[in-house]
Order: sequence, then C-alpha cells, then structure tokens
Amino acid sequence: MPIAIFHERGIVRVAGADATHFLDNLLTARTPAPGAARYSALLAPQGKILADMFVLATDDGYRLDVPSALIPDLLKRLTLYRLRAKVEISTLDDVSVGVAWSGSVPPEGALSFDDPRLAGLGTRFIVSATDAAYLTTVDEAGWQAHRIALGVPEGGVDFLYADAFPHEADMDQLHGIDFDKGCYVGQEIVSRMQHRGTARTRVIPFALCGEPPAPGTTITAGGKSVGRIGSGVNGRVLGLVRLDRLDEARAAGHTVEADGNALVPEALAWASFPIPGTESAA
Repeated sequence: MPIAIFHERGIVRVAGADATHFLDNLLTARTPAPGAARYSALLAPQGKILADMFVLATDDGYRLDVPSALIPDLLKRLTLYRLRAKVEISTLDDVSVGVAWSGSVPPEGALSFDDPRLAGLGTRFIVSATDAAYLTTVDEAGWQAHRIALGVPEGGVDFLYADAFPHEADMDQLHGIDFDKGCYVGQEIVSRMQHRGTARTRVIPFALCGEPPAPGTTITAGGKSVGRIGSGVNGRVLGLVRLDRLDEARAAGHTVEADGNALVPEALAWASFPIPGTESAA
C-alpha cells in the first residue's frame, strides 16, 4: 500500500478569532468547515497564482499545506494583509506532509484529509517529522507518477508561480475556486475569465514515446510555439498549452512535438473544457 512523504512541503498555521474571515478575504476558495479541507490559492492583485495550497480546518485554526519554497514570501504577504485582524501566523517546523493512495491509509493519529482536487489522489496527512521517517513505503517519484497519470498539474513545474492564472492551472476544474464566495485578492480577474470564457491556455496531458523532454522545453507545431512541457513520466507528460493554437495545428495537419518527440493530446476525465484532438475519446 503506497505512502509517500513530501520533503519539499511545509505547514503554515493561521489561527485567532478573525482567522476564518481573514482567509476568506484572501484566498480563492471558501474556508472549509472544521475537519474538512479545500484546495485554494493566494493570488496577486493581477490574478496570477502566488501560492497554491491545501487549507485544513482544525480545532485550533487552519493548517496551510504549501510548497516549502513559497513559505517565506507567503508569511510576508499574510502578515502584510493582517493589519489589525486578530490573527496568529506561524510555521510548524516539526511536522511533515504525506499522502496515502490506492487503498493505503494515513498513520493513526495524523491530521488527515481527502485530497479535495480529485478522489483518485488519495488522502493527505500531517504527522510529526519523527514519525514520518518510518512511514515511507514508496519514494516521492512514485506519487508523482500517480499524479501525472491522473493529469493533475503541480505548481512550479506544470505552471509557474506569479506567471499563471488559476484557470491556466486548471484550478477551476479541480475545486480550487469558489465563484460565488465574494471578494478576494485577484477575484475580479478570475471572475472575468470565467464568465467571458477567455481561458485559452491550459495544462493538459500528452502521450509520447521515449523519455519525457525536460520541464520548460518548448512545445511546437508547424514551427510555431504552442506551449511548454511540465512534468512527465512513463510515456506521459503534462504541458501548458494554448488550446486555440493546438486546434489550429491539428486542423493544418501539423505534428505537435517537443525536443523531437511527437506528442498526442489525451482526454481528461475530470475536465469540462474540450481538448483538441481528443474528441473521439470524449
């Protein structure tokens, strides 16, 4: 039964009398009920993702499961927005974040929650760093292969922080945005993209033969760029692409490729937007 520990994720604690209102005014998703979790993000005023995270509600506030590299900037921004709110913001340095999937279960006593993006992603958990050292049954690469097989993007590789809008990272498809929750930072931009249907760039999966190209490799068709490669494994890669350019390339009979590898777009069972070239699989 697979369990993996994430060595590049950490926990930020947000607590205090105003914690719920504070987070609701900042993040893309509504704060969850006690014991539940939501996938969410803090955006720049221009609507681009500064940090995506899992927000878990506990008896003593909220735990934010965040990439460790983003925590220093996230702390600065949360502190800046705090003003006079009765909110405590801190990091928990003695804990680790893990995930159990494909029938495995988190360790007894861990803070755990079902991944709110997609049921197949399993159950995430927070456990003491000491206990985490005895839990790993597969390395993190095993988890990444599972995630890529499901077509779920990961920040920092499939989309870049401070560069991508939530729709481009498929957050609207993965329950990371509440479109009826009211104002939050960047909300006007996100709402406009949703209601005008202007999200032309998306992370989608491709099948290929051979080794996946390195993340960041340009995806081309007919000599023109249509996007960039993200994460990949076992004959599948995720790519951030312009769907309209992909559709034009298909109509013109051009091969989509990256670093000499032909790429074939694949359907996403959980996505509502059309992926050019996958209509017969829909």
